[in-house]
Amino acid sequence: MKIAFLTLGCKLNYAETSTYERDFEKAGLEVVSHQDQADIYIINTCSVTSTADAKSRNLIRKMHRQNPSARIVVCGCSAQLRKEDIHEIEGVWKVFGCNEKSLIVPQCLKELGITQKGISPESSSTIFGAYSSGERTRSFLKVQDGCNNHCLYCTVPLARGESRNISICECVKMAEQIAENGVKEIVITGVNTGDFGRSTSENFLDLLKALNEVKGIERYRISSIEPNLLHNEIIDWIASGTKIQPHFHIPLQAGCDILLENMGRHYDTAFFKDKISYLRSKLGDGVFIGIDIMVGLPGETEELFRQGYDFISEIKPSFLHIFPYSQRPGTPAATMSGQVNEETKKERVAILESLCTKLHTDFVESQKGHKALVLFESKEKDGNMSGYSENYIRVSRPYDPTLVGKIVEVTL
Repeated sequence: MKIAFLTLGCKLNYAETSTYERDFEKAGLEVVSHQDQADIYIINTCSVTSTADAKSRNLIRKMHRQNPSARIVVCGCSAQLRKEDIHEIEGVWKVFGCNEKSLIVPQCLKELGITQKGISPESSSTIFGAYSSGERTRSFLKVQDGCNNHCLYCTVPLARGESRNISICECVKMAEQIAENGVKEIVITGVNTGDFGRSTSENFLDLLKALNEVKGIERYRISSIEPNLLHNEIIDWIASGTKIQPHFHIPLQAGCDILLENMGRHYDTAFFKDKISYLRSKLGDGVFIGIDIMVGLPGETEELFRQGYDFISEIKPSFLHIFPYSQRPGTPAATMSGQVNEETKKERVAILESLCTKLHTDFVESQKGHKALVLFESKEKDGNMSGYSENYIRVSRPYDPTLVGKIVEVTL
């Protein structure tokens, strides 16, 4: 029996899909490309924006047209938020919500008449540990799920549920499995990664310290962490000499206090600026700082947008992840006054993309001539290979298979 996997959305989804794939393969199913004729398609969906929701539904229909006799299993955020609607799409066999991820493999195997030792179709866990595989150099390790912040624009608490995590012991076991596969770098990921420990009475710093001791893993990156959860003691420990790389992805979302307060964020621009300054004071100006920024939030006037632009220009991040605000049903922001039209959002995205290009160019230029350690990846493109330095600068060189998965010192 052939099974194929398709994934939309965040790296968390990719880590989960990769875990489903390994489990189905262990049960004897043949994993094939989604472009092939498969008997089962597992589609892991995204619902962070209305566009992502539409892509999820279109992908389901596309797979059904490709093979009308195939069984289609839908999971992920769209499956949680639109369960009944997705059930009605022709070709859909099963739909699993956010608290049913651990049931996907056992229930499907049971329906197919396949028994797998150690898997119970009735057992369920509200937290599903996962990690990605396939790439020889980097793996995404999911340690946490859900979010309790309830920002007024966000569907994540509705789609992913409350913040919860697996234990440090379980995280270490998965990291050891990743190391056994020869992977050198792990990206620690979650919906609200810094909130790790809420459901096990542990904390994120202790997780980092435990993972730092795993043999075989030489580098860790933190996928994303809220500024109010990136505590100074975490930064101090990282700066003391650890495997955690000087690369941070920190959501800002809005560069003015009015919008931050209106959207229910848990900090102001002064706090954010201080956090960036503290990072640089401990890790140096070469630390990579990427930030999330949303444009077109309800109430974002031209003046407030310009305030945000000026704030970003002042703190000089290394990169911007720019998202136009999308009205999501069930969120308070969707019914707020002061909605920004789509054309204005596009114009503001373009302005910030131009700023991002300048900021990233300036950052890379500032690092030229510095020594760096680069982990080279296996992909070959136009006769070249590439990898990333500790502070996430992409480096390319002629392809050399002996360097795949190796950490090499270079001059930037």
